[in-house]
Order: sequence, then C-alpha cells, then structure tokens
Amino acid sequence: MALPKAKEDATAALLGTLQMPDCGGWCRAAREDALSRLTAMGLPHRRDEYWRFTDPASLIVPEVPKAATLGADPEPMFDQIERLRIVFVDGVFSPEQSDDLTLAGLEIERLSEAMTSDIHWARDIYGKLEVEAQSPVARPLAALNTAFASDGIVIRVTGKVEKPVSLVYLHERDDSQAILHHIVKVEAEASITILENGPAAARFNKAMEVDVADRGEFRHIRAQGRDHERRAATHLFGRLGQESVFKSFTLTVNGVMTRNECVLNLTGDDAVAHVAGAAVGDGDFHHDDTVFITHGGETCESRQVFKKVLKNGAVGVFQGKILVKDGAQKTDGYQISQALLLDETSQFLAKPELEIYADDVACSHGSTTGAIDEEALFYLRSRGVPDAEARDLLILAFLAEAIDEIDDTRIAEDLIGRLEGWLARRKDD
Repeated sequence: MALPKAKEDATAALLGTLQMPDCGGWCRAAREDALSRLTAMGLPHRRDEYWRFTDPASLIVPEVPKAATLGADPEPMFDQIERLRIVFVDGVFSPEQSDDLTLAGLEIERLSEAMTSDIHWARDIYGKLEVEAQSPVARPLAALNTAFASDGIVIRVTGKVEKPVSLVYLHERDDSQAILHHIVKVEAEASITILENGPAAARFNKAMEVDVADRGEFRHIRAQGRDHERRAATHLFGRLGQESVFKSFTLTVNGVMTRNECVLNLTGDDAVAHVAGAAVGDGDFHHDDTVFITHGGETCESRQVFKKVLKNGAVGVFQGKILVKDGAQKTDGYQISQALLLDETSQFLAKPELEIYADDVACSHGSTTGAIDEEALFYLRSRGVPDAEARDLLILAFLAEAIDEIDDTRIAEDLIGRLEGWLARRKDD
C-alpha cells in the first residue's frame, strides 16, 4: 500500500538530512533493513492511532528546533551514588569525561567498535528487539534509530555487578541532534542497574535493547529534567527469560516534548516486569508514556504504574497495553495511570488496554484524573500546615506509588528531594 503523500514527503525530507554511519557485514544489513522498514511505514503522523494524543511534528522536521542550554548542573544527578560514569556530549561519547570502562562482571564497548567485528554477540540483538516491537503497532522513530544511530554503548553482563552503570547525557549546542542506540545483554543469573540522566541534545532519539536471560536481573532508573526546551523520543525494548526481572522507573520534571516508549516481551515462565514513571509538568510541557507488555510465559507478573502532576496547561499522555497470549496462564497484570490536575487548563489523555487470550489470569487496569483532595487539604491546614506546604505534601503522596517502584532507597530519596525542590521553585506560579 502506498504511503499517504504527507507521510511520504515528511519521510523523504528528514532522510535527506541524515547520513547512515559507515559499517559493514551484519551492521550494514541491520541498518539497511531498518531503513527499508522506515521507508515503507513512513514517519509518524498525528492521524496514526498511537500518535493521536501527541503531535510528532517537532520530532521529525528536518531542521532541529533549538533548545537553550543551562550549562553545568550545580547538583549533578546521582552524584551521591558510587557508579561507573559513561558520558555523551550532544550524542558523542566523551572518553575524557567518562570513567575507565572496566568493572567486574561487565564487558563494555562503544557501539561503533562492536560493529567492526564480523562475529559479535551484539548482532543477535541490534535491531532485533526493535523489529519484534513493530507489530502490531508501528514504531517508525525506533526504526529510524536503528538505521542512523551514530553512537552508543554495548554492555554484556556476566555477573552480579556491584556498582550501577551511569549514562550521562550532556547538552552543549542549542541545535544539536543525538541518535543513540544502546545494547544490554544480561547473562543467566547476572544482574545490573543502569542509571540515565541529562538532556542529551536539543532533539534526542534513543533506543535501548535489553535481553535478560533466565534468572537475570535488569534495573533501570532514569531522570529527565533541566533544559526545558529539549525534545526527546526514547525507546526501551526488553526480552525476558525464565524467572528474570526487569524494572524501569523514569522521573520527568521538564521538557517541552517527551515521548517514552517501552515494549517488553515476557517469553519465559515466572518473569517479572515493572515499568513506572512520575512526571510533573508546568506550562508548555507535553509528556507521553506509551507502554506495551506481552505475556508469553506462564505465572508471569507485570506492573505499569504512572503518575502525572500537571499545571498551567501542561499535557500528559498514557497509552498502556497488556497482551496475554494463549497459554500464558496464571498471568498477573496490573496497570494504573493517574493524573493530578492543578488547574482547569491542563489535560490528561489516557488509553489503557487489556487483550487476553488465556482463561486463568488476574489482570486489571485503571485510569483516573482529578484535582487535589479538598478534604485532605483542609485536614492538613487545620493542623497548622501552611497551604502551599500542604499542597506539596499531597502531591508527593500522590506520586508515591510510582516512586515506590524504585528498589534502591538512596535513589528514591534523592529523587523525592529533587521533586520537593521543583515544587518549591514553583510555589508562587
């Protein structure tokens, strides 16, 4: 079927500004396959079902919309955690600012280095999970990433890694565009925690493909903040083996346009997948969480917990689906998406979905939108708590269910502290 003219023109215009990085063998084949798929499906359009709540225009126009930079962060994220730092500046790996890429239980390479090898374990993952995620919903920005990613990190986890690996994205040019692709392979009974933070670029397209083997554990905590004018489309793809664990949490406090997609496939029995997020937005803030979790094994558990606090016309979007395949008995699937609107001009748009083909399951979903509980506010004020402080306490309590998904209490407390600071700076708005 021919593409609509609008899609065809938009795709040709953006592709005319991009150049596929040089590589051969399996790398070239994967990139060319992704480009072929992208050309066939076209870039996203507001008329597409899963883009009707989010206008993708600023993510695909040929000229990158500028985003002012804020310079160095006086209180860098995750600095209180002992970690291995891997730094990218406007989408380019910075060896000078990164730590030595040596850590027990890990093998780390740059994506460009891995792609020079004729035989490399990454060839069995690069673009493969992204391809699987293209059905039943097309994800053209992910295919764009596979075709044109210019940098990234390849991580093979062979043991229980004691320190988190921290990916730090710095933004220095107001017109930069970054396309990064990371690959993480967690071997059987191995475990790792990945941290991510930073604005990355004026426009950021990132994909991370994660393959978790039997009884492996992958934990992921991400903070998206500062540099408010940035635009980002991120993709997190996961494949889970038997008795494996996959947990991801994202905190977002700024960003004029953010689209976070997460697609997980629970292929082994007794696997656990938790995806959570907390977002607070003010004004020209559009934040979209789109999640698709497929249960293929028996007695698996999944949780989707998303909370958004919106004010001054901010917009929050949640599109979440749980698909239970035939034979995936005793599935436990839970999904909740809630928004707290602090005024009448903000919006929360939700599309929760369940699709179940097994008969012995416990699945539920819910979505609510509301204002601050006036009775709870009155209770706090009657006990001497000032109005502004009482409102902040109720907001933090509202976000607590999502933040509770973080296993590391040190990180959870740090993120709560940053949320408190964000709220304090906006008390008079």
